[in-house]
Amino acid sequence: MLRLITHIKCLVGTRNTSTVLRGAALRELPCVEDAFLLLDDERIAAYGLMKDIDKQELSNPTVIDARGAFVLPAWCDSHTHLVFAASREEEFVDKIRGMSYEAIAAKGGGILNSARKLQEMPEEQLFEQSLQRLYELIRLGTGAIEIKSGYGLSVQGELKMLRVIKKLKAVSPIPIKATFLGAHTYPLVYRNDHQGYIDLMIHDMLPEIAKERLADYIDVFCEEGFFSPAETITICKAGMMAGLKPKIHANQLHLSGGVQVGVQLGALSVDHLETMDADAIKALAASNTIGTLLPTAAFFLRMPFQPARQLIDAGCAIALASDYNPGSSPSGNMNLVVSMSCIQMKLSPEEAINAATMNGAYAMELGDRLGSITVGKKANLIFTKPIPSLAYLPYAFGSNLVDRVMINGEWIEK
Repeated sequence: MLRLITHIKCLVGTRNTSTVLRGAALRELPCVEDAFLLLDDERIAAYGLMKDIDKQELSNPTVIDARGAFVLPAWCDSHTHLVFAASREEEFVDKIRGMSYEAIAAKGGGILNSARKLQEMPEEQLFEQSLQRLYELIRLGTGAIEIKSGYGLSVQGELKMLRVIKKLKAVSPIPIKATFLGAHTYPLVYRNDHQGYIDLMIHDMLPEIAKERLADYIDVFCEEGFFSPAETITICKAGMMAGLKPKIHANQLHLSGGVQVGVQLGALSVDHLETMDADAIKALAASNTIGTLLPTAAFFLRMPFQPARQLIDAGCAIALASDYNPGSSPSGNMNLVVSMSCIQMKLSPEEAINAATMNGAYAMELGDRLGSITVGKKANLIFTKPIPSLAYLPYAFGSNLVDRVMINGEWIEK
């Protein structure tokens, strides 16, 4: 079915070809003002200026008047922990009172708290509440998402999470990528037996994950007090042998060596990057690995924001993601991520939107399908409320400026 969207105030992110953006290219966000957009079923078929619309040979298309709206590619959120059992606002209060992330973890809070609650929740209930969260994010403009395990920390728990993610994939209108993050932290029973837990992941979890095709990627929290660079390499190589591509939680709390490990392994992305030095930036810039920045996590933990300007100026490819999780970023709102990136990390609106769409898509190996207004790509689109300019989107950070969301050429109900 043909759909003709007319009188678009500004069609944002129009591109003839797709590639990961870095450096000066990240600042370039092609737009067409007073535009039309033609959809053929779930895909983009054509676009252009309204004055040229009569050049299209159309046979009774459904016409949608988008007068006053900006139309953008939907957000591509490449780092989330959307499947979790319960919120952790009691730890939020602990942080207000001065307790550190490490101190909360040391007393059995943090990831271990989420793992305990997840073990207790039936799989079907975990699925239902995760599906509700997923649709909440879709209505806010997310058109592709990655979801990690990591709150199971046992064979049964990790498989439960990954099976829930697989069920979400089966019913979701948007693409979902699944990541095995068994190496999120050490469960209490293995706190003094790191090798024992690594062996459990390699010999008990990974074979079942491969058998059931439960994951696309493998991730490790490479950080002081969690998994060392050597342990990260061991776990990732085992995952790669099982057909999983590596992603790394890197350099969040310390100069952990996670960036260099990720580059060495050819990781699709290294994520967090709050703590960077010249060597880590140089290694990332010289690689094909994408640096995924998670500003709402830095905000929530009151940490210094990622050195985005240094990364961009050095030539690193960066993406933006929400890190949606109950402990350090209890929001999957990518509109806020984009605003915070401009406000706190001094990205231009164009850089932030590119990082949250095109580069986010590539950080999930979806760049050929999503992330830009390109003929042949899926019609996963954001329609804004009437706004005066593109910069108004990140500027008005407290307002929900998403009017409607289209996924696969169909409207998502509000």
